[in-house]
Amino acid sequence: MRKQLFHYSQLNSYQFVTFRTQASIDDFLIRMKDSPLDESQKQLAMDKYIDTSNKGRLLNNEVIKLVIDYCKSLEPKFYSLICLSVMPNHLHILFEQKQNMSTIMQQLKGGLSFKINQHLKLKGNLWERNYFDKAIRNEKHLQVTYNYIKNNASKAKLTDADQRFYSIYE
Repeated sequence: MRKQLFHYSQLNSYQFVTFRTQASIDDFLIRMKDSPLDESQKQLAMDKYIDTSNKGRLLNNEVIKLVIDYCKSLEPKFYSLICLSVMPNHLHILFEQKQNMSTIMQQLKGGLSFKINQHLKLKGNLWERNYFDKAIRNEKHLQVTYNYIKNNASKAKLTDADQRFYSIYE
């Protein structure tokens, strides 16, 4: 049985969220969830691994723009989007919450799943059931998180890194 993560939800708080394609999850990631590391350390280790994994790499080419456009379309009803990075098999997004977190994630993952499956002519579950979220504590934490998202595709040495990042600031 897989553990469910506790999800923090507070209106007008800033949230950093990561979710992955279901096909990208393998034994390493499942074992990592049960490791003794704290949640931040686990997340960094999983992100580093998944950045180089070839599993579940569906978010490429025209799908990148589709993801960015859809995420922007949920404003302002669900959140105020700060930035996002579309990695080949996962998504990092930073926003100010305007609805309950479960409502946001249902719209985000459900809508993206429908659009991406339709575009790629796929069926079934696109995303891993769970997601990682971290409430932003202060301005410094916001800046560190923003820079992490901004530089994620470049650090992974993706040739299309400039297309994978969206920000209201750039």
